[in-house]
Amino acid sequence: TRFFSQALTKLMLCETGSRRHKSTVQYASRPDLPKLAYRRVKGKSPGVVFLPGYGSNMNGQKAEALEEFCKSLGHSYLRFDYTGHGASGGVLSEGTIGTWKKDVLFVLDELSEGPQILVGSSIGGWLMLLAAIARPEKTAALVGISTAADHLVTAFNSLPLETRKEFESKGEWTVPTKHTEEGVYKFSMDFLREAENHCVLQSPIPITCPVRLIHGLKDEDVPWHISMQVAERVLSSDVDVILRRHGQHRMCEKDDIKLMVYTIDDLIDKLTTMV
Repeated sequence: TRFFSQALTKLMLCETGSRRHKSTVQYASRPDLPKLAYRRVKGKSPGVVFLPGYGSNMNGQKAEALEEFCKSLGHSYLRFDYTGHGASGGVLSEGTIGTWKKDVLFVLDELSEGPQILVGSSIGGWLMLLAAIARPEKTAALVGISTAADHLVTAFNSLPLETRKEFESKGEWTVPTKHTEEGVYKFSMDFLREAENHCVLQSPIPITCPVRLIHGLKDEDVPWHISMQVAERVLSSDVDVILRRHGQHRMCEKDDIKLMVYTIDDLIDKLTTMV
């Protein structure tokens, strides 16, 4: 399939410019919870589910490129917005890691059929691990891009004590970022305390499916060694880490997207020949 895949990727990269026949936004209602916006393409198994990063949404370059790719292969694909993100209901500042984990599990349980390859970007990479632990039967493989497992908790706890105390007295931690207009992300102390309940790196991670972790050495938001820690801790015997020397956090360059697509293509190959 390698030559087929290369031709297909070229096709995909041309087509993403034209955005033809894009899937339509649908809304899933949930009892007592905000509605979730999603886009779905029906197709073969294993399906692919994309989990975006914090403050991001399902209309990013990686999410759109993956839709084109899955369509051309005839595999099912699902992308969605977490609570408080994009077109979904809810308020971003009220969300927690637990809130978004629930979103992912709802999507897996109610909107997807059969085992899925979960592709998680940044915090989506953390959520992908949590989902794989909670739903092993629904998880065929994992692809992490700039995986941010435990990152916010670890980063906060590694600040000098005085700095931590300052933020604690304010009740809010402000993190400089290039990715918002304000130039900062704001996290409440409650958010960080809740996030501690979802940390995965202190012990072996009970995930046995194939795992691929792609990370850029030039990532200024999430250190690449987090992907190494994940690789060391997952119980799976089939784990690869791919470090991109010039890769940034968002991994949106043409070659980054190509690598993501090749990686998923290879996993689909592997999973379908294993069956």
